[in-house]
Amino acid sequence: MNGDYTQEFVEVDGARIGVQVHPEPDGPPGAPVVVIWPAMGVRARYYRPFAAALREAGLAVVVVDLRGTGESTPAPARSCRYGYAELATDVGAVLDALKPRLDGRTRLLLGHSLGGQVAVLHQALHDADRVDGLALVAVGIPWWRGYPGLRGWGVLPYTQGIAAVARLLGVWPGWGFGGRQARGVIRDWAHTARTGRFPVLDGVDAEAAVARVRTPVLAVSVDDDQYTPHETLDHLCGKLAAAPVTRHRYTVAEAGAPLDHFTWVRAAAPLAARVAAFAATLPRR
Repeated sequence: MNGDYTQEFVEVDGARIGVQVHPEPDGPPGAPVVVIWPAMGVRARYYRPFAAALREAGLAVVVVDLRGTGESTPAPARSCRYGYAELATDVGAVLDALKPRLDGRTRLLLGHSLGGQVAVLHQALHDADRVDGLALVAVGIPWWRGYPGLRGWGVLPYTQGIAAVARLLGVWPGWGFGGRQARGVIRDWAHTARTGRFPVLDGVDAEAAVARVRTPVLAVSVDDDQYTPHETLDHLCGKLAAAPVTRHRYTVAEAGAPLDHFTWVRAAAPLAARVAAFAATLPRR
């Protein structure tokens, strides 16, 4: 037990997924539950300030370490074969393990960056009815043509260079970006950067499956985001053709602090209130 949360673990396909369960918020029991899926290479514990803001807004919070990061195993190595398909499967395994806590309660997946892609893919490829809402914060498809101005011409060689190193070495060592990652994760991420589309996963056309997702979505891009600027989330929202999407830009003025792809976590009280208001619009179980 950390002072902020209880550390638990979920076993799935030889991996062990670390799950941080924060204390229930003050107020009546049965508050909506937000399950946070982090950015590539970012540990669950980084989200403690955001978890505190969400609890203050009346939401129960669980934060998960993505496979291979933080408390989750396996540590990325040449022997690791996993990619986006396995990360999306991990979402379902965690929801199964949390079922006693989730029963009868509104539940949201809240994804940051890669975690947002993973949450969307879970809804597209698995049992979408277990989740009532998706909140995507600083998420985007890093398609090189989707970046404003000339930035995309830098994104393309950057992303594909990382993928080439991961192929050559059998693992991405984390040199200056994303932490140490399994080559399959980098392969699938680089595919989205190159093509603007989700890859085929386990024989399933993930792009077509995403277009069928009907889960309500709160899609929030962040000012001064160096990795997923507003346009990259617009591109992802365009894929969610069947889902009701509430689109919001989280501005420096609203946050009352500087923002970027990571620092919004420390200036998230107004954003947490927005997530709670979104949760309140979802149908009750």
